[in-house]
Amino acid sequence: MSYILDSTISLEQLFYVILLPLFLTSVIAYFIGFERQKIGKAAGISSHMLVAFASAAIAIMQRLLYEYEIQQLGMTEVQTQRIIAQVLTGIGFIGAGVILKEKGSIKGITTATTIWSSAIIGLILGSGFIVLGLIVGLFIFLFIFLRDLARGFNPFRKDHSNEDTEDHL
Repeated sequence: MSYILDSTISLEQLFYVILLPLFLTSVIAYFIGFERQKIGKAAGISSHMLVAFASAAIAIMQRLLYEYEIQQLGMTEVQTQRIIAQVLTGIGFIGAGVILKEKGSIKGITTATTIWSSAIIGLILGSGFIVLGLIVGLFIFLFIFLRDLARGFNPFRKDHSNEDTEDHL
């Protein structure tokens, strides 16, 4: 019995199961976090990237664990999908920490949802659903970008630190 469960991973598996999902996760999470950071929100590139990477890593580990339990241990009933449910609970906790109530208004809901979206993208791509992850990531990116343009804000312009922007439409 090997104590390093992924020591026999092939180069093909390394690319398609680990590297490609992590790379795509980083690109999508970067753009989501970039927009939040450019408008001065609490969670920017670092927060979104770390949440997305961690979520993708959990999904990849769950995928590899599932294959290990089926192929190496001969198990027929595995329940590794429970790991993802726990990630979603944890991300909800992080999102709740971003939401603030001050003077009768609630701020941070959009930032909390972008963190949650980054986690979902990581889970989808890490689970091996590359096409779905790219499509969902594209939709999220387009929504954020078009929403910002509709409110007269271009997140790719150099400096927005003096602008008064709301965290919702």
